[in-house]
Amino acid sequence: MHRTGRGSRPGAPPAGPSTPLATGAARRRVRRWRAVPSTAVLLALTAGCASLSDPARSAVTERTSDDRPVRDGGTLTVALKSEPDKLDPTLAETLVGRTVFAAMCEKLYDIDRSGKIVPQLASALPRTSDGGRTVTITLRRGLRFSDGTQLNARAAAASLMRHRYLPGSARATELAPLKSAVAAGPYTLTLHLAQPYVPLTAVLADRAGMVLSPRAVKKYGKNFSNHPSCVGPFKFVERVTGDRIVLKKDPLYYDADHVHLDEVVFKPIPDGSVRLANLRAGDVQVGDQMDPVDVRSALTEKNLQLFASPSLGYQGIGFNVGNTRGLGQKPGKIDTPIARDPRVREAFELSLDRDVINKVVFQGMYAPACGPVSPKSAIAPAAPGCPGRDLKKAKQLLKEAGVKLPVRLELKVSTSPVDIRFGQVVQAMAKDAGFAVRLAPTEYTTMLQETDAGRYDAYSSGWSGRLDPDGNIASFLGTRGAMNTYGVSDPDIDRLIAEGRATAGEKARARIYADLTRRIRDQHTLIYLYRNNNYVVARRDVAGVKVYDDGLVRVKEAGYAR
Repeated sequence: MHRTGRGSRPGAPPAGPSTPLATGAARRRVRRWRAVPSTAVLLALTAGCASLSDPARSAVTERTSDDRPVRDGGTLTVALKSEPDKLDPTLAETLVGRTVFAAMCEKLYDIDRSGKIVPQLASALPRTSDGGRTVTITLRRGLRFSDGTQLNARAAAASLMRHRYLPGSARATELAPLKSAVAAGPYTLTLHLAQPYVPLTAVLADRAGMVLSPRAVKKYGKNFSNHPSCVGPFKFVERVTGDRIVLKKDPLYYDADHVHLDEVVFKPIPDGSVRLANLRAGDVQVGDQMDPVDVRSALTEKNLQLFASPSLGYQGIGFNVGNTRGLGQKPGKIDTPIARDPRVREAFELSLDRDVINKVVFQGMYAPACGPVSPKSAIAPAAPGCPGRDLKKAKQLLKEAGVKLPVRLELKVSTSPVDIRFGQVVQAMAKDAGFAVRLAPTEYTTMLQETDAGRYDAYSSGWSGRLDPDGNIASFLGTRGAMNTYGVSDPDIDRLIAEGRATAGEKARARIYADLTRRIRDQHTLIYLYRNNNYVVARRDVAGVKVYDDGLVRVKEAGYAR
């Protein structure tokens, strides 16, 4: 599951009445599975998968863009893995939502195909003074929001302060050091920080750096997500819940000459095989977050092409250890074996085999992982050795913890076939150690709301990732983290997060994040299991699509090949 990452992140804020998310029966769509395949069956599946996955994996090379010339005009339909959450950059959390934003809401900064941060709405990289506590950003001139309002320093300052202080903001932790943002001139933005903040530029290369039309924010207020207005190649037209989000080319966009399409339509299609069938039929032209089994199939199709890049994020399982009152509230106590004793959580982790999960569920096309920092990060600590499956030790830990067997818990997963398959494999492995896992496949947006509210034992948790390691950790595992769905509260983790944010120098920061990774792993609250690749399949007649390490499908320069 990917949250804005929680796109593959764990959860979005509870939808208010104005939020066009699934309602009624769809929101309550929760099923429970108890059938557990044997470990012997899993090992047999593993043997079968190995021979299939190796040729496919060797045929998949990193390819992030298609630079063929395109013609003007036409509509491009992009199939998303799930329904996006709120189309409000302050509140949004999902990866699929970030892909929609990439088409309509530009940021102060962006990343290029090499992963380097580059100016976007800003005209240059930030300048710092006062020991890193004052940051000056110069904006590009002559830019207009989709509603015609001029983008200037006052608009940028207002957006940053909204991202920082709006109740329920998913950006609050990312911008926690920000004390104030002011317009020092028409196009000069000055940020005053409580302390030096090394990750700031990377933070402003994502949703915290999106600038919103002040006119639209004032006019629509809490209903802004139904009328989003930013600076971007396409502007919002309509959203039909569960069916489509429609954007049209914005004639006010400053770089409109490089925008070729008339319209972009985003359609949520959770089942990867259905996304692939729609691609084959031509009903959609681009499929995001394609499952490995569908990637293998697409490689043999002459009318389809594949884009692939490594992920900056992670996927795994998160446990509720203290989320008793919902996001943003002080963590409390949960009296269950899995919540109160890290030995029980460690035993659960030791019941799992990352290599088998990768082969059985993902055709061997992902990479096992056991930490929050992507190897792609410039300050990634030395890769920790992932613990192997150790049933003997797992059973001993449960004995030491004095828990009654089997240890019962519910695991929420989304309703996509691959996520259910993941849950079934985890369920089978955990049974061998003494756990009775009940699967609860849950409609995606409902799962986000329930995990945010703390109504869960464990869930399939993930994040699409950020260039700076802080973006993979602070919001999720800091005591006051804006997306701390787990209820984690650990003074050592909080201290190391603060040190990582304030320390300059790659070697020094790498040491801090190595210590932080060890402390996180000691807690066993978020079990990192694998790091997916970004697989996007498009029809062969589509060109100009870009897919970088952040996993976003960029369609600004996309179109139909000449």
